[in-house]
Amino acid sequence: MMKTISESRCFGGVQGVYAHDSAVTGCAMTFGLFLPPEAREGPVPVLWYLSGLTCTHENAMVKAGAQAWAAEHGIAVAFPDTSPRGPDVADDEAFDMGQGAGFYVNATRAPWAAHFRMWDYVTDELPRLLVNAFPVDEERQAITGHSMGGHGALTAAMNLPDRYRSVSAFAPVSHPSRSDWGRRQFAAYLGDDESDWAAHDSTLLMRAAGFPGEVLIDQGTADAFLDRLMPEALAGAMAARRQAGQMRMQPGYDHSYFFVASFMADHIAFHAEALWA
Repeated sequence: MMKTISESRCFGGVQGVYAHDSAVTGCAMTFGLFLPPEAREGPVPVLWYLSGLTCTHENAMVKAGAQAWAAEHGIAVAFPDTSPRGPDVADDEAFDMGQGAGFYVNATRAPWAAHFRMWDYVTDELPRLLVNAFPVDEERQAITGHSMGGHGALTAAMNLPDRYRSVSAFAPVSHPSRSDWGRRQFAAYLGDDESDWAAHDSTLLMRAAGFPGEVLIDQGTADAFLDRLMPEALAGAMAARRQAGQMRMQPGYDHSYFFVASFMADHIAFHAEALWA
């Protein structure tokens, strides 16, 4: 059963926050959903925004500035949480493991496997809930994300190319099987067999198959986490595959939501072109 936490008028539409008991994660989950004015007339396309480490559904919802541009283009924006949460959910003292750091995978190892099934949650359970409960169009979906969420967006799009019409990312964790943001978490969540990690590594997926549409990636040159994000690995894979799209290195921008908000208009316009085609 879904509970409405709040609904606020926003750019002619509604920004809502909702909670529900997830059968996939085995705990209560909270998400945000912006519906543009057009949703009053019928189903609208939906853009998924996956957030990064330490974030909840709220960070992008209040900082990314997506609603104004989404309203302009008649697009819904869904803001899932980044992990299961609660006193019975496994956690870790490190900020990049456990609650707030689900990495959008289905964990197979204890103690994480009991709740950390964010892949199934984001790509299956929550989309079905939205389609059944809100005026969003199941056939017109796109996906984006920031940092760990950029990793999630790219891997979802390349694993499910028939699901998403377009994909973009802000400063994604691009090669987690070789990064400090990935190796420890994948080993804990998925085990030590690195072949099990490949389906969740954007660089490896790009080398293997790529994405059938265009890809848009923005990365700040002043990002303090460049060594962990490894944009050069993904850029090389895109070039080798001759992937349609762009990786734009933005001079002077860091890893913050000031960076994300600066280029959000570009990303929403990019997705709108694909969603309304």
